[in-house]
Amino acid sequence: MTAYLLRRLIGTIPVLLLITLLVYGLLHLAPGDPASLLLPEDATEADVAEAKRRWGLDQPFYIQYFYFVANAVRGDLGRSFRFAQPVTELIATRLPATIELAFFAIVIATAIAIPIGVLAGARPDSPTDNVGTMLGLFGISMPNFWFGIMLILIFAGLLHLLPSAGRSTYGVAGPVITGFYFLDSLLTQNWAGLWDAFKHVLLPAVTLGTALAGILMRITRSAVLEVTREDYVLVARAKGLANRAVLLRHVLRNALIPIVTVVGLELGTLLSGSIIVETVFAWPGIGSLLITGVTARDYPLVTGIVLMYSTAFVIINLIIDAIYGLIDPRIRF
Repeated sequence: MTAYLLRRLIGTIPVLLLITLLVYGLLHLAPGDPASLLLPEDATEADVAEAKRRWGLDQPFYIQYFYFVANAVRGDLGRSFRFAQPVTELIATRLPATIELAFFAIVIATAIAIPIGVLAGARPDSPTDNVGTMLGLFGISMPNFWFGIMLILIFAGLLHLLPSAGRSTYGVAGPVITGFYFLDSLLTQNWAGLWDAFKHVLLPAVTLGTALAGILMRITRSAVLEVTREDYVLVARAKGLANRAVLLRHVLRNALIPIVTVVGLELGTLLSGSIIVETVFAWPGIGSLLITGVTARDYPLVTGIVLMYSTAFVIINLIIDAIYGLIDPRIRF
């Protein structure tokens, strides 16, 4: 198992290099010059030339890319053109917000989708199955940006129950220790800040989790429905085992592999696909930072964020491969 995971890890190195090359190349091909976009309108040609020299834009593309890769190997993703700060510091500042949002979206999605999917797969064509199918299609079909705006309109605009944007109320959050508001509130015993953080994350997490819940519910239903037709399930029922025991011990465990696969892939998608939701809710995460970088043609910032997303996908897939071996011991061999 260790050798297999090591081979997978080594095989991702050329993938990451290819991704950085494509992103770096496409950014250079896109219209617009970072120096012209970021400097004031009254900047002279000498000012533009000085900015290009300072940012290394006066060198050929292959030299710029070589320096970026060489520095990235050492953990240095360069300095942002737009913010004049190291890219690693910008990512480290914004990443906790995106991780918190993705975590709660996953929790909401699994809490809704797995129970409904198991019941729908165990009782096909029942009212539970019909309701689950309707909810699954709703989650899959509903655009995130529209659903988020509707939630803001109802719960923030009409009912005034939840905040419409941001990550916390000014003055409520305590001192920043880890960057994770929930963890920081627990460490400092700031219960008002904990409740405030929960209220702010609820709407964007529901918006993200609804789409994932639709996909996960359909996958869970299909996996459970397929496993219930296996011979060992029929034998377990013939022995007189209760239906709940059959579902939990035999059906659900053997249906976990496709479910875990979808959860792992969608977790990576949530990290990279929360850009629209973060924009709608003004959530100060990586997604909104990426939008700013693309608008300003900030090559180091955009490439560094995409590289971070790609690395997260690789790590998540490695974790999923390890979980496969725990679920099904045959995979270890």
